[in-house]
Amino acid sequence: MLVQILLFVLDSICGFLSLALLVRFAMQWARTPFRNPLGQFVVAVTDWMVRPVRRLVPGLFGLDMASLLLAWLWQVAYQGVALGFSGVLAAVSPAPTLVVAALALLEVAKLGLYLVFGAVLVSAVFSWVNPHAPLADVFNTLTRPLLRPFRRIIPPVGGVDLSPLALLLVLQIALFVIASLRHSVMPLMLMQ
Repeated sequence: MLVQILLFVLDSICGFLSLALLVRFAMQWARTPFRNPLGQFVVAVTDWMVRPVRRLVPGLFGLDMASLLLAWLWQVAYQGVALGFSGVLAAVSPAPTLVVAALALLEVAKLGLYLVFGAVLVSAVFSWVNPHAPLADVFNTLTRPLLRPFRRIIPPVGGVDLSPLALLLVLQIALFVIASLRHSVMPLMLMQ
């Protein structure tokens, strides 16, 4: 039971930090200004680890690769500890290390999809409740590039934009694919 509590706390910490780093990456990708409460919070939580890593990991095409790498490393740390406690990582060899890296990559992808899912929902709620709220523009800027292809295909129906529903459907399908990939990676770990 103590191991389960420890893994829960570790998962919460690593998940929170990975999500904060992904928010930072997404805000830079979408060119969202950081001069808002969400941006200031994300910078305050992640700056201590991003700044030193940026000296070693340069950006790529204007993307903050240091934040993305750190999000993945936090998940590598959690997956390694979790599988170590489960006894699956009994021997150190390249195969389990690659499986841990793959599982961490899938977790980062899953967190990224949850981030988009949440941003789309919050953006939709802001558009109905208070479209002029200070954070409404932040969420609109984050979701606009992702909704643009759907808005080209799906016209508004009765003045209601249905493109967020289509994006949410695609995100849900992507989550099913990631869950299937995770289940296909786990047997590789057990064959070691």
